[in-house]
Amino acid sequence: MDLTKQFNWAVVGAGPSGIAAVGKLLDAGVDSSRILWIDPHFAVGDLGNKWSCVPSNTTVELFLRFIYNCSAFEFDNHKKKFPLQDLNPKETCLLEHIVAPLQWITERLKNKVAVSQTTAMALKLDKGGWEIKTDQDPLFARNVILAIGSEPKMLNHSGVQTITLETALNPEALKQSVDPKDCIAVFGSSHSAMLVLANLMNIKVRKVINFYRSTHQYAVYLKDWILYDDTGLKGFTAAWAKQHIDHTLPKNMSRVLITEHTFSESLAECNKAVYATGFQRRKLPVLEQLEGLKYDDRTGIIAPGLFGLGIAFPQAQFDPLGHLNHRVGLWKFMDYLNQILPIWMQYANS
Repeated sequence: MDLTKQFNWAVVGAGPSGIAAVGKLLDAGVDSSRILWIDPHFAVGDLGNKWSCVPSNTTVELFLRFIYNCSAFEFDNHKKKFPLQDLNPKETCLLEHIVAPLQWITERLKNKVAVSQTTAMALKLDKGGWEIKTDQDPLFARNVILAIGSEPKMLNHSGVQTITLETALNPEALKQSVDPKDCIAVFGSSHSAMLVLANLMNIKVRKVINFYRSTHQYAVYLKDWILYDDTGLKGFTAAWAKQHIDHTLPKNMSRVLITEHTFSESLAECNKAVYATGFQRRKLPVLEQLEGLKYDDRTGIIAPGLFGLGIAFPQAQFDPLGHLNHRVGLWKFMDYLNQILPIWMQYANS
């Protein structure tokens, strides 16, 4: 397929939100030959490459809702059941169970649209469209959806060796990165931090110190909504924290509030550290005329013909009690896209 022409839509990224964007553009009737999909791997993004062995805080039911919500996925055409389909829909599961179906969907979509297996490096607004600079030849589209994902935030404390979050959330990789004599600092109190602590408690290490700024929260399932849906602990993580953090702290673990006067003294005990302090948008450099632009977190609009979706550009939404949440999760991405894609298409044509 000719990649030198200008496409109507380009989707940058092939993680869950990129998959959803391509599928929903097709569902909306966009000519498949006018859709360009850009990704260096087409392997379900970071979900497939980094986080497949992580326990999800999303139920199986919501994963299934995601893959059946888009007609272009043609998921009913898959003849053999995936393991995901045999799990309890009300329970959570390892993320690997959603990766295989998403990879199958990816291969279906790749046969429908134009594909460029490359890395998008920068964008330039030019003549009513976008030039997408890559590590190969430049590509061109009138409209671009950025589904570029996010990366773990990093801190920089001297005197400690960093264990990456990707390693710390993979039990087998973590075993190879620690020594029984280690004293390991774990920063954070969120879902990821609790999973790291749980993994370390299954390995013989001398001591683990959990440094945190605020206490952890639990999701509360109410009649028709969830309190702390995007920040509260769920599933395996919630059960582990209630037993090992709230009830009886393991003998080789201590917890230190970062504002306490003992912070520096406690950190000095540690020779390794894991930073589980959240995620930040993966950087895609935008050329000078658009530096510093922010996205509209209610519509995903960044600039004329430029839109953001997924964990890098989550939807902001108030819950019934007035808390502002940023919605992260596969079904939340799809639900958001159902709301905003008609707006994007009209905005693109205005």
